[in-house]
Amino acid sequence: MCGIVGGIAERNVTPILMEGLRRLEYRGYDSSGLALITAEQQLERVRSLGKIKQLEHKIEALTSPFSGHVGIAHTRWATHGIPAEHNAHPHICNHRVAVVHNGIIENYQSLKQQQKAQGYRFTSETDTEVVAHAIYQAMYQSPTADKPLQDSLSAVREALAQFQGAYALGVVATDDPETLIAARKGSPLVIGIGIGEHFIASDVSALLPVTQNFIFLEDGDIARISRDKVDIFRSETGEPVVRPVKESSLNITSVELGEHRHYMHKEIFEQPQAVVDTLEGRLTQDQVLVSSFGPLAESIFNRLDRIHIIACGTSYHAGLVARYWAEDIIGLPCQVEVASEFRYRNPVIENNTLFVTISQSGETADTLAALQQIKAIRQHGKRQERRLDNISTLSICNVAESSLTREADLVFLTHAGPEIGVASTKAFTTQLVALALMLTSIGKVQNRVDSERERLISQGLQKLPNLIQQALINEAEIQEIARDFADKQHALFLGRGTMYPIALEGALKLKEISYIHAEAYPAGELKHGPLALIDESMPVIAIAPLDDLLEKLKSNLQEVKARGGQMIVFEDEHSDLSSEPSFKVVKATSNVGRITAPITYNILLQLLSYHVALIKGTDVDQPRNLAKSVTVE
Repeated sequence: MCGIVGGIAERNVTPILMEGLRRLEYRGYDSSGLALITAEQQLERVRSLGKIKQLEHKIEALTSPFSGHVGIAHTRWATHGIPAEHNAHPHICNHRVAVVHNGIIENYQSLKQQQKAQGYRFTSETDTEVVAHAIYQAMYQSPTADKPLQDSLSAVREALAQFQGAYALGVVATDDPETLIAARKGSPLVIGIGIGEHFIASDVSALLPVTQNFIFLEDGDIARISRDKVDIFRSETGEPVVRPVKESSLNITSVELGEHRHYMHKEIFEQPQAVVDTLEGRLTQDQVLVSSFGPLAESIFNRLDRIHIIACGTSYHAGLVARYWAEDIIGLPCQVEVASEFRYRNPVIENNTLFVTISQSGETADTLAALQQIKAIRQHGKRQERRLDNISTLSICNVAESSLTREADLVFLTHAGPEIGVASTKAFTTQLVALALMLTSIGKVQNRVDSERERLISQGLQKLPNLIQQALINEAEIQEIARDFADKQHALFLGRGTMYPIALEGALKLKEISYIHAEAYPAGELKHGPLALIDESMPVIAIAPLDDLLEKLKSNLQEVKARGGQMIVFEDEHSDLSSEPSFKVVKATSNVGRITAPITYNILLQLLSYHVALIKGTDVDQPRNLAKSVTVE
């Protein structure tokens, strides 16, 4: 949530910061702002409600150039305080200190009361404003003081000790004009390394036009950044630390639209290649490679008795598919849980459990907190008078330097590439690929999967890019079907077996980007309540692969037809369903297996959601009230 970008350079940083904001807009787009220290060592700020274009227009309308060699900028997803210009970042104290912030300061109310008593005036409803005041107080000791008593690094360090919660901070001060301060705890922040210039951002994609080299700050790091130097310290102790500079494999074109109208459309069509990249080096023609999960994978997989998957949103749906696979392929019990529920109850944790956390960004707050909770329980060594020294963790993630990958025992990196559209597409597909490889590897180590089944799975996964490509050919037909949703406000998705979680994912995509209220049910549950909703204004989307549940599903579809419902059925070309006026059949797949079928059918639902959103005229890539990386609770 929210995006930070900042820089210090010999040149004017305004165009660099604005380009960075454009590249980070997927993280939040309720409001945005930019603050600079000018050549006269004055702090200037421009803020705007709405998207980055509104900020651009305000800057263009200024009567004098808006320029400086040091600056910070922010695009906001509102948490504390409504979307409004006065709540937009950067926040400034006494025209001397400016702050941008991602995360939540949980004790901001008590800090606010203290600061009001000290004479500080508040102009927003945000938690971030207390950060600006706390840094100013540490630097000047009084809201009316004229001269600083310490530099900005020392002041930020002192202020950080007061905050409870999560933060990524960028700070500039007029009395320390050659310094940019960055700090992180719980929210991601990177430093971009240049020649005679350095930058900060929430995501490397923001800085690709100016550098390929990055330092990834750890939790508890604070950095003092000048044009020619970066010094990093531990915020609690002040001890200097060294973080490696890493070269990003991403390039500018990987985060640009190219010939596509929207990022979501681009990312849907990138899925064949994303699967190829995720499979590369992870399997042969006949085998999966257990070593893909790390050098400890074989010993960990050998001793586990159960799997517990924890995730949020789309990643949670990937876990639900994997539960069916776990029971079917390897016969192990598998529990799947929403991370925000797991972390706030008292879970019964069994020994010999593999906890699998899944996140596209690797910074999802609830998933990361759940992983940390599991590690804390293991470290304690006991739970309910039972030893718990044999639980392990594995993270499936798309971002190599994320917090999640640093916390887990085992890591599997999907190679989906940057995903900019808020509605996840290729990340979900590659997560399913990763889970299929994981379960097959576990089954192989425990002799639950014989060589013939391993060969079939391996060959099936290698066919997947071509199966996805075939599914994408149906775009024109799906585009026509989407027209039927122009006047619809509700939709129902049905599936059985692994297609039920795919129905859940399809409903989520439709509601995210078209704002149609959509629900998903196991098809067999129709008669237990949802059938009451069926009429001619409620389209019903069903997923009908050619499997042993097809005949059961056909009966469910007849129940809908008898109530006058409008049906859209995605099925295998060898099935015998046929279209009629209220019963549209899309024969969109062929020769899909148990593992490849959910992934292939999901592609069709992604296309349907995308084209319905176009018909509805909504903002496909930046749907209202949402943001890409959920780094707050």
